[in-house]
Amino acid sequence: MSQFIENCWYVAAWEHELTAGGLFARTVCDVPLVMWRDQGGLPVALEDRCCHRGAPLSLGRREGDCVRCLYHGLKFDSTGACIEVPGLDRAPPKARVRRLPCVLSHRWVWVWLGEPALADESLIPDAHWLDEPGWACTPPGYLHYAVNHRLINDNLLDFSHLAYVHQGTLGGSEAYAQLRPEIEDIPSGLRITRWQLDVPPAPFVAKVKRYPGNVDRWNIYDFVLPGVLLMDSGFAPTGTAAREGHRADAVEFRSCQAVTPESAGSSHYFFAQPRNFAHGDEAVDRSLHSSLVEAFEEDRGIITAQSRAFAKDARFEPLPMWVDSALIRFRRLEDEARRRDGVARPERPSAAAPSSLAA
Repeated sequence: MSQFIENCWYVAAWEHELTAGGLFARTVCDVPLVMWRDQGGLPVALEDRCCHRGAPLSLGRREGDCVRCLYHGLKFDSTGACIEVPGLDRAPPKARVRRLPCVLSHRWVWVWLGEPALADESLIPDAHWLDEPGWACTPPGYLHYAVNHRLINDNLLDFSHLAYVHQGTLGGSEAYAQLRPEIEDIPSGLRITRWQLDVPPAPFVAKVKRYPGNVDRWNIYDFVLPGVLLMDSGFAPTGTAAREGHRADAVEFRSCQAVTPESAGSSHYFFAQPRNFAHGDEAVDRSLHSSLVEAFEEDRGIITAQSRAFAKDARFEPLPMWVDSALIRFRRLEDEARRRDGVARPERPSAAAPSSLAA
């Protein structure tokens, strides 16, 4: 069984990373990809490996909607078929590379690694806030992690760490860590809800929005396979009944984050923060983006240290706590999806501990 979900859509890139005339390389779940935008603006994804000698096509040359391998000159069209071999009148029928279903949806480029016939675009998580006209959005963000994707997912499924890892950025008193979230099952994932009433605004919001007093804060998010977070969060002056649905005085965010495995020991992390205020204000864009990057670097620091600690002792067994409820449930969903794939591929060894809470 593969360690990754095969029949699933993964975020592979931001739309700006794919250009009309260039080639872009990225590995997703151990599959090397070469991607580009065709002349109609649609994304193309091929396996980044020439069928002749295995040279990366991403080191090749764009010729219209085709790519030429610059090792021995084979030319492939956007379906992956070889249409030209130097010295031959016609390319052999078997000369082709794998094309993967690839879709641009709300600024994210998604790829499907499994059976092409199962690549249903309606299964792509809805991140429409990324380009919704009524929502301003921070610049698109990306981080590379040298850790297994499951450790990043764990972090996103348990926000109690805001009180300690992000005290000066995303904010959270120790009382926040004591909040027991509501956890609901939703299709392909979980919905997690936290409310904290009558508290100071988080530092990242206080930089761009003045409040005369305390606020009511919420984080309500869906976390769906393979590792996509879509969050409704915000702050409203205490006593304005935001919890009852009255948000006229609230600042709201719709955070969109995606964790995509690169390999067993590395991951891609995509993020942006749409909001309902300060449209067109570049200073607010910069401030919020800077705060996000600072906070997510805090995450990367602690998660990377955690991963290294696992690697030092394969016998270590994490001790589950009540705060682990969501991440344990999500790991079960991921394992069930991998079993459904039924892909007969051997497991790759992992340096993490063989535990329900290890990577």
